[in-house]
Amino acid sequence: MSETQDQQPAFEGLMEELEGIVGRLERGELSLEESLSAFERGVGISRTASSMLDQAEARVELLVRAEPPETAPLDEA
Repeated sequence: MSETQDQQPAFEGLMEELEGIVGRLERGELSLEESLSAFERGVGISRTASSMLDQAEARVELLVRAEPPETAPLDEA
C-alpha cells in the first residue's frame, strides 16, 4: 500500500514501526530517556493507526448500508 496524498504512512508501515518499538522496549535495548521517547512515539502510532481503522470501518459501513441502484424489469417480448 502506498502513502496517501497527505503523505501519511500506510497502515502496514505504521504497524511495522510499532512492532520494532515494542521489540526494542521488551529487549531493554534503550536507556530510560530513549524508552520514554520510544513509548511516546508508539502511543502516537497507535492513535494514528486506530484512527485509520475507524475511517476504514466507516467506509465499509457506508458500502454495506448503501442501497442497491434502482432497476426495472426487462420487458419480455
